[in-house]
Amino acid sequence: MLNEKEMYCLITGAAGGIGSAMVNRFHESGYNVIAIDKCDMPDYMKCYKYLRVDLEEFAINEAYAENVIHEIIQYLENNKLDVLINNAAVQILGGFDNINRDQWKKSFNINVLAPFLLVQGLLLPLENSKGCVINISSIHSRLTKKNFVAYSTSKAALSALTRAMAIDLENRVRVNSIEPAAIETDMLKKGFKDKIEMYSELKNCHPQKRIGTPEEVANMALLLSNKSIEFLHGSNIAIDGGISGRLYDPD
Repeated sequence: MLNEKEMYCLITGAAGGIGSAMVNRFHESGYNVIAIDKCDMPDYMKCYKYLRVDLEEFAINEAYAENVIHEIIQYLENNKLDVLINNAAVQILGGFDNINRDQWKKSFNINVLAPFLLVQGLLLPLENSKGCVINISSIHSRLTKKNFVAYSTSKAALSALTRAMAIDLENRVRVNSIEPAAIETDMLKKGFKDKIEMYSELKNCHPQKRIGTPEEVANMALLLSNKSIEFLHGSNIAIDGGISGRLYDPD
């Protein structure tokens, strides 16, 4: 059951490192959290409302999407949603020569189309509360590297969608995005398993000489949800330890 609270926040990709940090942070701050992910509910999320949703199916199957939106609305008091955080994403790696059609479509269905359709489907509850949308984009929307062609392009589209929605929705719903650099999640650590030196090098690439934490992204999301900064609208905000301003010259 949901707690008797006045504010409601919906978070996708809730079972991941950044997602779970945001779920906990918003719950601690007094929000009634509705958590969405495609996997079974983790034990530590049993105190929240948890919906198992396949966002790719949501993007391509209209009937499925309508059922999901209907289920979400059932849990909103007075049909009001204060914060929608589009955090779920898929990162399919592959170069320009070998990324295939299905991988490309999946990247855009989950990373771009699903966020768009969630906002569209929940627009009335968001308007009713004068709420906000927070898209979790990536540093890859502006700076990328080899084999990230599908991921970086989809994240660039999500950042562009953030700006475009802000223009279209005007003062009805605020829309901003966060563009993190490397964040210390289990997924990141798994990618550097048995590569301790490379992981240390990654830390040193950031001017702050460390990798960001999921809690820092969660704190930024909570800040963006604050109605005392309503003039912040259509912005893509980097949380990257300063790496996006750094040039690398050969030794």
